[in-house]
Amino acid sequence: MRFVYGFGELIKCLVWSVATYAAETWTLREVDRKVIEAFEMWIWRRMEISWRDKITNIDVLKRVNEKKSLLKEIWQRKHRWIGHMLRYDSILLGIFEGRMLGKRTRGRRRTQMFHDLTANSDYVP
Repeated sequence: MRFVYGFGELIKCLVWSVATYAAETWTLREVDRKVIEAFEMWIWRRMEISWRDKITNIDVLKRVNEKKSLLKEIWQRKHRWIGHMLRYDSILLGIFEGRMLGKRTRGRRRTQMFHDLTANSDYVP
């Protein structure tokens, strides 16, 4: 039996798995989201279109018959992982919620992963 895959399936299987390694632990800022979207469009553009062609991103997605979905995939991974983490009472839960013993750190507080999830989606723990 011979399996025939299109370029889209190969890109999603081979490239995205490497590019999004441990993405469920990332705290995404707006700059990071823009970089991820630009990377996704760069991949689709490199696959199908010559660098000399002046084509909009919408036309590129139509040509490869895909939609922007890399950020959606990362959010799905984050939601699955957070559900797994909140099920168990472990040291990882303390780290995840930011409960660390000791001195306060200097400078501005970092965006916590839990706040990142609740602020940018309809996630309810």
